[in-house]
Amino acid sequence: MVRPLLAAVSVDLDEIPAYHAIHGLPPPDTRAQGLVYDMALARLEDLAQAHGVPLTLFVVGADLARPGNAERLRRLAARGHALENHSLDHRYDLVRLGRSEIRRQIASGITVLEGATGVRPTGFRAPGYTITDEVLTLLREHEVRWDSSVFPCPVYWGAKAAAMGLQRLGGRRSRSILDTPRVLSAPVRPYRVGRPYHRTGHGLLELPIQVTRRLRLPFIGTALTLAGPRGAVRLAEGVVGEPFVNLELHGIDLLDAGDGLGALAPHQPDVRVPWRRKREALAAALERLSAGGHAFCRLDEVAARYA
Repeated sequence: MVRPLLAAVSVDLDEIPAYHAIHGLPPPDTRAQGLVYDMALARLEDLAQAHGVPLTLFVVGADLARPGNAERLRRLAARGHALENHSLDHRYDLVRLGRSEIRRQIASGITVLEGATGVRPTGFRAPGYTITDEVLTLLREHEVRWDSSVFPCPVYWGAKAAAMGLQRLGGRRSRSILDTPRVLSAPVRPYRVGRPYHRTGHGLLELPIQVTRRLRLPFIGTALTLAGPRGAVRLAEGVVGEPFVNLELHGIDLLDAGDGLGALAPHQPDVRVPWRRKREALAAALERLSAGGHAFCRLDEVAARYA
């Protein structure tokens, strides 16, 4: 029996204060704090609808206290998109917190999302792609069925390390943390985690963030939008034909400086790309995946198939 080629598009709904924290900047003004829900969500749904793609949305529980956010997610869920757990507060240092606080971040992320939308998440994505054996153990305690946090990408890891070093030299301190370089040896296809988590075993199902064949280049929203439509197609060529392609985006991938992100523009190159240009790049990648025979589905559906 030949398995069909699958592809999933997930979106981390990190709000704008998270990016200010990454760059060691003061919090954004009130007008910019809710741009992902107020503006990017509609653009993301329009892109998904145009290409027949069901989205998997990773939700930060604390954001649901903001008026209107839960209702937006309920409408998206009713139209077939999935809602999953991205922790309660999106603490970049989640893995360094005490066991009880890690447990609270996971458990409250679940209960807040279910209480606000009626949808109980089955999966998890760690803030900043940083996961540990301890976090994975606690996920299983809360009956989480799958995780999608491991990102075995040397280019991303190196760029993140360099950016954090430059920020420190400039007198700014990022709230982001750097994962162990051992994650770079993790499998690039879905696997059951072992101990350590970047080895195969019999634990929780892991759906790694996508990298290309051979060079393990990042196949994520930031890389695609910076590459432009032609570059996005070239990156897509490096993943077409994989049994499963796990394309991860962020809400900010469809925002730009003109939307109110001027304070981020000097520090984050993708913010300087017009959002319509970004949309063209993402659309080009989706079209190449579709032309390559990939059927789009949600991450929970992919997890069910691999289970």
